[in-house]
Amino acid sequence: MALQAERIMNGTHGELWLDGDKVSECYGLDAKVEITKEEIDVCGKLGTDTKMMGYKGTGSVKLHKVNSRMMIKISDDIKRGINPRFQILSALKDPAAYGSERVLIKDTAFDDLTLAGWEAKQKGTVECPFTFTDWDDLDNVEPREA
Repeated sequence: MALQAERIMNGTHGELWLDGDKVSECYGLDAKVEITKEEIDVCGKLGTDTKMMGYKGTGSVKLHKVNSRMMIKISDDIKRGINPRFQILSALKDPAAYGSERVLIKDTAFDDLTLAGWEAKQKGTVECPFTFTDWDDLDNVEPREA
């Protein structure tokens, strides 16, 4: 059976929780794991192969500017020389999809803190890049043909 467009998950139904607090001003989240590889030459093969040596987790939270959440969360710690760590829970629950997806992103450290950023006649947004070292796949949507 062909792909049904109605089953495509819509990010409008996404939610983000930061250390258990719902971040309702969030309008986007991106989290990826980059696999770190080392090139390996193998006798008898002309092609260069690779060996996984580790990974690096990176991402970004996109927020509508409606409060000072990130300044409250990390400003004082940064000034004291502490790199605070958090847990991010991502949930995508489109009611027309085949299910919901939840991922817990652990040991999250934000890369910067926007102290001010605004422009006349522009809606306020803040982007918060981060790194992480671990994650748990809590709920996922199995592939299906129909």
